[in-house]
Amino acid sequence: MDVATHALLIDGHSPLSLPAFDRIQAEDFGPALARAMQLHADEIAALRACPEPPDFHNTVAAFDRCGALLSRIEAVFHNLAASATSPALQAVQRELAAPLSAHWSAVHQDTGLFDRLATVHARRDALGLSAEQQRLVERLHRDFVRAGAQLPPAARAEFATLAGQLAELNTRFAQNVLHDEAAFTLPLPDEAAMAGLPDFVRATARQAAAERGLDTPVITLGRSLVVPFLTFSQRRDLRELAWRAWVGRGEQPGASDNRPVALQILALRQRQAALMGEANYADFKLTDTMARSRDRVWALLDEVWGRALPALDRERALLRQAMAGAGVDHALQPWDWRFWAERVRQAHYALDEAALKPYFALPNMVAAAFDCAQRLFGLHFARRTDLVAYHSDVDVYQVSDASGAAVGLFLHDNFSRPTKRSGAWMSTLALQHRNAAGGAVSLPVVLNNNNFAKAAPGAPTLLSPDDVRTLFHEFGHGLHGLLSDVGYARLSGTRVLRDFVELPSQLFEHWSQEREVLRRHARHWQTGEVLPEALIDRLEAARRFGQGYETVRYTASAIVDLAAHEHPGPVHDLAAFEAEVMAARGLPFEAGMNHRLAHFQHLFSGDAYAAGYYVYLWAEVLEADAWDAFGEAGSAFDPAVAQRLKDCIYSRGDSVEPGAAFRSFRGRDPCIKPMLRERGLLD
Repeated sequence: MDVATHALLIDGHSPLSLPAFDRIQAEDFGPALARAMQLHADEIAALRACPEPPDFHNTVAAFDRCGALLSRIEAVFHNLAASATSPALQAVQRELAAPLSAHWSAVHQDTGLFDRLATVHARRDALGLSAEQQRLVERLHRDFVRAGAQLPPAARAEFATLAGQLAELNTRFAQNVLHDEAAFTLPLPDEAAMAGLPDFVRATARQAAAERGLDTPVITLGRSLVVPFLTFSQRRDLRELAWRAWVGRGEQPGASDNRPVALQILALRQRQAALMGEANYADFKLTDTMARSRDRVWALLDEVWGRALPALDRERALLRQAMAGAGVDHALQPWDWRFWAERVRQAHYALDEAALKPYFALPNMVAAAFDCAQRLFGLHFARRTDLVAYHSDVDVYQVSDASGAAVGLFLHDNFSRPTKRSGAWMSTLALQHRNAAGGAVSLPVVLNNNNFAKAAPGAPTLLSPDDVRTLFHEFGHGLHGLLSDVGYARLSGTRVLRDFVELPSQLFEHWSQEREVLRRHARHWQTGEVLPEALIDRLEAARRFGQGYETVRYTASAIVDLAAHEHPGPVHDLAAFEAEVMAARGLPFEAGMNHRLAHFQHLFSGDAYAAGYYVYLWAEVLEADAWDAFGEAGSAFDPAVAQRLKDCIYSRGDSVEPGAAFRSFRGRDPCIKPMLRERGLLD
């Protein structure tokens, strides 16, 4: 490899720049990552061999600076693998999963390095450190301990081996889900097959076909296409086909079957927990969260589950009433729920999603999110047409603050495609911090990925209210990365405890529903007409309808997650275990779950949310209480509350313990009542 000209090694490392994506090939990553890992290992060796006694600067801050090249190349690699993959890139993913895991295990299990870090950690209270510096010492020390640094040699080696095996299995799990999603299409060859579908669903089905080189409109398993199909299609037989494919991802016999993969992952995680002296993997994971224990998580899940089931019963009664009124006498099935819920919504609230979507064109909703960021935090977003991203769908913006100073770059990748994993997420190519080599400041490069169904060329992509919330949710994560104002990379942006990371994102969803925002930005894409006040009234009135259904589906997935990761012995049959847990809880079959285990990427494509899917609900307690602060101030854009929110939450990263960060914003600990009220679950 010619290091002097290699795109991955020389491009994209200066502020406000992007890698030369047009020059990067899948085969480049192996040599580039090998070199970057060697350079990182050399940096660690030099740090370990430092002749001076360990202190904060020569050990802790120095370690935080190490591996900059490796982190940059890994960020490019993982972002492309998620957003613009190919068979060649997937092969490289499988090839590199274990070596990358082994490298990071070697770093975090380096006994000489850990001895230096432990020395600083033991003396941290006597070193005159700032609060942020002390937090960095504590977080890095915990990182090493949780990677096995304190284990005896044999156990330490086994823990590293398990981590490598898990990295390979996580990669296989994610690729299997993508395979099943990309492989499925439901053709709609004629008017009979499209019965009941509004124009926007038909248009996106035609576009989905065009992107796949097909002549017949198709339904895919992208959420922004399959959910509207289940909502509007009058063809119950086709709804069932789509639903079964959607919930059956990862359970297809053959090479993409995720059931044995997930069982292996659960078993290896259980062994990791045992090496760490924990009774189960859930206990191991929860020690480094705000919740801290299974008891506290179960208390929250049990409280919400007990309230959600009666709410679901009330909604189900309305659906059955609508079915009876239409002369339908078959049993309500999972593929029927959204269809009849839409009819109840139209009958009770005069609210038709098909009539709403023309007011929510994607460009207007992006402008709305940017406008809210400007009004709250003084940020401005300007297109950078000179910077070319990894796909033509991606828009690149330079972000500046109220004074005009550069804040970072923001990449918006909004559309579903066969080479992109499902869901919505935020990621980074660079983190904000002030600890770069030579004292330089690192500016963030933040990405938002959504999976909206793309409209045909020349037509606007129209969003549902749920899509708009997703857009704002991910943008809230993006703001968390862009507004970060910390000294060290380990504490930057969204690198916070997992049950705190969803607070900024879920909180930002509220602005997507604000009447003031809708009046300004929700305009009919053809006429320019502002969303009528009557429709806004109906939106607000209908906001809690369906929350029983959504809450049961979410909480069911969180319950199965925690049950699987606290299970004392091996799980032998994934589907049977899932069914047993849900039967014991009384989950109605027609409601189902948000994610079944065989395609539950939060849990098995990595370990970030393993034993932690509850975190969205935990964070919702925080964000609903935080949102009340704006209500108490009398404005969703109150400048004093917005400034406090920026100073205490969005800019702090992990430089402050999250409970203390919330108290500094709210003046007290959070309470659960606002969340229950928002979901319509109060008695």
